[in-house]
Amino acid sequence: MKEFLKGEVTMGDADLYQVVVNSLSAHVAILNEQGVILETNEAWQEYARANGMKEGWDCVGINYYSVCRGGDSNHLDDAGSVVRGIEKVARGELQEFFHQYPCHSPDEKRWFVVRVVPYRDEEVQRVIVTHEDITPVMMVQEELKRKEVELLRQRERLEETNIALKVLLRQRDEDKTRIEETIYTNVDRLVLPYVERLLQGKLTEQQRTLAEVVESNLREITEPFLHTLAGIKVMLTPQEIEVANMVRGGRSSKEIAEMLNLSVSGVDFHRKSLRRKLGLTNSPQNLRSYLMSLE
Repeated sequence: MKEFLKGEVTMGDADLYQVVVNSLSAHVAILNEQGVILETNEAWQEYARANGMKEGWDCVGINYYSVCRGGDSNHLDDAGSVVRGIEKVARGELQEFFHQYPCHSPDEKRWFVVRVVPYRDEEVQRVIVTHEDITPVMMVQEELKRKEVELLRQRERLEETNIALKVLLRQRDEDKTRIEETIYTNVDRLVLPYVERLLQGKLTEQQRTLAEVVESNLREITEPFLHTLAGIKVMLTPQEIEVANMVRGGRSSKEIAEMLNLSVSGVDFHRKSLRRKLGLTNSPQNLRSYLMSLE
């Protein structure tokens, strides 16, 4: 062991100490009160060799403060913080100093954390400096940040897509309303006048009845009844809708039967089915009155 350990422990203890310190993955150095390196472990020495140091890999005798202050200009702030932290621990102002810093090379990104604690000896004033490679942890954090940014971008894209969809849906509704208004206007102005003229002519009773049904149904296009009836949460068959429309128009079962080519009993069956589906089975309310109220 080095001179600074003599008299502190037995030789067997010194050997054990050396084995333990050299087994650490952290780069360990012991400094005196002036910042001069007194001892380093194998991890520190291997790092010095790997980073181009020609000789004196143990760095013993080198002033660590001077090395920090004369380092890469890009890392002067980190180096200054480390030196001030070591000095405070050496003076007893701090029990421990901890600092994380980047140490990138042209080939790879690396991060280290430096930890400084006092050397436990009442007769000498020294500090223990360790540098631990935390690159794997930082790489995971970098990847998490990258994924967080990507998720944020995806969320922004989804929000933009949702806005675009809302605009399209609103446009679709506006188009639908415009088309409906056009249909209603055209039926009212271009079709119904001719049906009215037809009804003023000489027609047989059956022809007049059919023409009146045509007129009635066309007028329904411009009224909300069929839309309301279709929106009721019951399953009405197409023929039930036809019967409901004619009942609302005041047609008798006989008239409906003739127009739909059904028997009177068949029309009555549809009437009962409508009452059941519309919840009127046990109600005294008139079916036609109910259907007219749907407007």
